[in-house]
Amino acid sequence: MPDVPTIGILALQGSVREHQRAIERCGAVPALVKQAEEIELLDGLIIPGGESTTIAKLMSRAGLTEAIKKAAEGGLAIFGTCAGLILMARETAEGEQGLLGLVDIKVRRNAYGSQTESFEADISIDSLSSKKYRAVFIRAPLVEETGSKVKMLASYQGNPVLLEERRSLVSCFHPELTDDLEIHRHFLKMIEKNKGQVKQKGG
Repeated sequence: MPDVPTIGILALQGSVREHQRAIERCGAVPALVKQAEEIELLDGLIIPGGESTTIAKLMSRAGLTEAIKKAAEGGLAIFGTCAGLILMARETAEGEQGLLGLVDIKVRRNAYGSQTESFEADISIDSLSSKKYRAVFIRAPLVEETGSKVKMLASYQGNPVLLEERRSLVSCFHPELTDDLEIHRHFLKMIEKNKGQVKQKGG
């Protein structure tokens, strides 16, 4: 019987339940994460959308910031959506250094408008599927700069909205708010590929 991955969802604030349902529908095991020691039990971690400043404060208070950084250095795959992208970025346009600094991007908070200006748009993710993907943007951040090793998987109006760097995946939109599991499945494939590479190195 194949191993079923355990995917942690940072459960401090934001769209936690929606990610939990998506992971369950993908056939993986979701685990709600609130304590630093729980990180060690995971095959992957999702940092959901919400309020980035609030999530950052709660992460620091629980000792999760350093625990996640350490796990990422050790090879843990991490997926950040909306606020999660902001927390995983190198820096923000507002002049702040990124909390986790896992993806070499510079982002601007709420660049697509306020909560009342939320919208949906069709985007193409050619490396994952030939069909259009319906993306939900809510107070979405804008990626202003990307490093040379960051791979853009999708864009909207010429701006990157889905990016990947090594074992990190980030999106400006909310894939958990649609019925399309394409992006969550891609994250699980990243985890499986990562496991295979670790096994090869270990012999």
